[in-house]
Amino acid sequence: MQPTIKALMVQGTTSDAGKSILTAGLCRVLARQGIKVAPFKSQNMALNSAVTKDGGEIGRAQAVQAQAANIEPTVHMNPVLLKPNTDIGAQVIVQGKAITDMDAIGYHGYKKVVMGSVMESFGLLQDEYETIIVEGAGSPAEINLRQNDIANMGFAEEADIPVIIVADIDRGGVFAHLYGTLALLSESEQARVKGFVINRFRGDVKLLESGLDWLEEKTGKPVLGVLPYLHGLMLEAEDAINSQQVEAAEQQLNVVVPVLTRVSNHTDFDPLRMHPQVNLQFVGKDQPFPPADLIIIPGTKSVRSDLTYLCEQGWDKQIARHLRLGGKVMGICGGYQMLGEHIADPDGIEGPAGESEGLGYLATSTVLAKQKQLKQTTGSLTLPEQETVPVRGYEIHAGVTSGVSADAPVQLQDGPDGQLGLDNQVFGTYLHGIFEQQQACDAILTWAGLEATQTPDFDLIREQGIDRVADTLEQYMDLAKLWPQWAEKFTAEKSTDY
Repeated sequence: MQPTIKALMVQGTTSDAGKSILTAGLCRVLARQGIKVAPFKSQNMALNSAVTKDGGEIGRAQAVQAQAANIEPTVHMNPVLLKPNTDIGAQVIVQGKAITDMDAIGYHGYKKVVMGSVMESFGLLQDEYETIIVEGAGSPAEINLRQNDIANMGFAEEADIPVIIVADIDRGGVFAHLYGTLALLSESEQARVKGFVINRFRGDVKLLESGLDWLEEKTGKPVLGVLPYLHGLMLEAEDAINSQQVEAAEQQLNVVVPVLTRVSNHTDFDPLRMHPQVNLQFVGKDQPFPPADLIIIPGTKSVRSDLTYLCEQGWDKQIARHLRLGGKVMGICGGYQMLGEHIADPDGIEGPAGESEGLGYLATSTVLAKQKQLKQTTGSLTLPEQETVPVRGYEIHAGVTSGVSADAPVQLQDGPDGQLGLDNQVFGTYLHGIFEQQQACDAILTWAGLEATQTPDFDLIREQGIDRVADTLEQYMDLAKLWPQWAEKFTAEKSTDY
């Protein structure tokens, strides 16, 4: 009888090697075969987060991976989430709840404490699922972070699970990445590595074969798959901003998003990137705004400091000019707070305690509170001269905003949300994910000036992205070698046609 592998860990030679996507794809591959599978990432550092049904906060990548596994996400799929609020500090979220802020040195020591929560969550998932696909963080070869490690080999050793290592050939130096990463591991860590995966390959695989043979001979580890570059793949990014867009239609709405220093949940804009009638442009430091129909101020982990940054960039003046010329402005979460008259942080929730004047376009004021609002919600959206449409999304914010009218444009399960201002040129809301529903996206783009909107089905696009990754893994990976107990499920003929 073949041994049962209760978990498999995906580690990478670098950040953005493909760990998140590979984990999602493996979850979908196993779920297709009727295998109960769940994703897991012990420690995630990202400002893109999701809210579980029970009001916990986890990394968005784990929420997408849960979708790939056809299950509801829970806080135990990402027991430690770090949300940076300075260059050396972050909010520490354990099993879905924010517990404190720590600097890098303080957290390094705290890891040996939080390992108990990590193993508790992992154990709960193992009790419920046949197997777990575990995603590592960064690289296991980061020697300076080896002590008290809970994210890579430190976790793999504690949980006693096998590992595969993925590298991105598109970066160059793929054999050095794989060979060097393995060489920097301890003997026991090397022993649990079951093989390598090469990601984002373009060209004729025959030109790679001599390198593959060399790598297998030198390391004694098999190359489990060479995955082709998937052009136009749509899956939500774990943290880095994705500026890829679909081919544009003739009629377009120009949308500009300023990139704040602690921009959060920029996955809000993925449906706009995938919209053929939208030209979405992210504007970074020292860059002026290009001509726009709609400016959207995104969420941020540090609203007062990013409001200062926005003004230092001169973007406040550009927003004012844009409004004088008749353009529209929208704010989401922290961006919504900035559009109001006043922001106070009396307890220093997001930085030094103090108060800031807002941009003043909405008749609202916000006070940051210790208790963070975390919830999934549904409701309706009514914008001027339009019919009411349904909305759904999630809220993640420390702010309590006053001045919201009873007839606010967004009506949610527990009350009104958001506000319109400046003769309906300005709109703010706390609702993340508001562009993901076709009707709501249509309504906002119509309000911003787009005629004859044709918003695609974003839920379908995301599902197609997950399925595309799973199809690729089934075609190009030796899955039977990873799960010998299910070998008969993965006996389809493999392709090497790139």
